[in-house]
Amino acid sequence: MSIARFEGSFLGDVARLADDAVMECKICWYCYDAAQGDDVRQVDPGTPFSALPEDWRCPQCDGERSQFMVVSQSPAQERVATSGGAGAVTALVQVFREIHATAMKDAPFCNASLAVEAVGFTAWQERQVGILVTPWFMNLVVLPGPGDDLHGYQPGHKRCFGFPSGDYEFLFNVRAPVGPYLACALFSDMGEFASQLHATDVARAAISGLFDPANRAQTDRHAEIQSLRASDVEAMDSSIVDAQDRGVDDEALGHRVETPAREGALSAAPLSGLRLESRREFLTGQRQTPEGE
Repeated sequence: MSIARFEGSFLGDVARLADDAVMECKICWYCYDAAQGDDVRQVDPGTPFSALPEDWRCPQCDGERSQFMVVSQSPAQERVATSGGAGAVTALVQVFREIHATAMKDAPFCNASLAVEAVGFTAWQERQVGILVTPWFMNLVVLPGPGDDLHGYQPGHKRCFGFPSGDYEFLFNVRAPVGPYLACALFSDMGEFASQLHATDVARAAISGLFDPANRAQTDRHAEIQSLRASDVEAMDSSIVDAQDRGVDDEALGHRVETPAREGALSAAPLSGLRLESRREFLTGQRQTPEGE
């Protein structure tokens, strides 16, 4: 009988572990530290977890060593999978399959028709870029290359990458044993996909669109959008002044009379005749156009 492994486990592959890896039993929280060894099994200090005998078990609860999770290890070793190209993609899929099996499978927002799958990963500027499909999201993922300096980055930090179709904002994250990666959300609700084939077809179309320069004209419309927002704010301000001249009170207007800060006004104002495209619509061919075209 197979035993489910928790997120953070070494997935049974000791090649992912550094010699100085500190491992914790997820059952009883016993920690194996290579610097100390194991007195119970007479394992000498300095013995890496990866070098323990095949029949070694937790000396505290007798749990299998596959039930141990990585607590810490040297940063250089944590990035081996990322610098390995295809190995990083495999590790990424394994980690999220484990998350699905142990934490997300019964979540109400998960699409039971879908599975974790990497789609279209390819080499790009010494990096790997592709799409990760899961039952609860679809993300464009960049696995850093050897030339990427991510020193000081923390989960949630943003970085922009320029592709032939335009510039896209990614969020930094790090997860053992994958190491650092950056993700750009395409879908955060997968309920609209009827099957795995449907989801992967959309993912392949998105990757194709990402590298198509013809899409750049559709993604680089910031000046046009900003101009329309400014026009709408001016029209809104004029309507408020006109209403006040006619004696309409603030409560009837439904908002405060004070002119909002410019940046806040631009972000909150509605647009006339333009529906904003989402990133995924640019990439999957579902681009929206100005009304009336």
